[in-house]
Amino acid sequence: MIGHLQTNQIPPNLTNKNHSLSKQHKNQTFEKLLQDEMLHFSHHAEQRLKQRGIQLQPDQIQKINNAINNASAKGAKDSLILFDNTAFIVNIKNRTVVTAIDSNSLKDHVFTKIDSALVIK
Repeated sequence: MIGHLQTNQIPPNLTNKNHSLSKQHKNQTFEKLLQDEMLHFSHHAEQRLKQRGIQLQPDQIQKINNAINNASAKGAKDSLILFDNTAFIVNIKNRTVVTAIDSNSLKDHVFTKIDSALVIK
C-alpha cells in the first residue's frame, strides 16, 4: 500500500532513530508533566518578593501547591491565596504566582480579577 509501511519494511537504521526519538519524546513528556506540576513565579512576583523581603521555604511552597490543586479541582482560574500574612495572586492553570503582597501592604488593598480566594495555614 502507498503511504503505509509495515514494521518489517522499515530499514533498521530508521527504526533505531525512531526508537531514540521515542525515548526523547517520552523524556520531554515527563519533563512537561513535571513543569506542569511546579509552582512558577512571574518576573513581577519575583520582584515583589525581593522588594518586600518575602522568603518562602519548601514546606510553604508545598502548601501553596496544595492550595492550587484544590482551587484547580473547583474550577478556579485566578485565585487570591492568603498564607502567613502574605497574599498571593495565582494563575491556577499556569500554576504561576503573579504577585505577592506582604502584611504591611494588605491594609485597604483591593483585589481585582480573581474568581476565588483560599486561606491556608
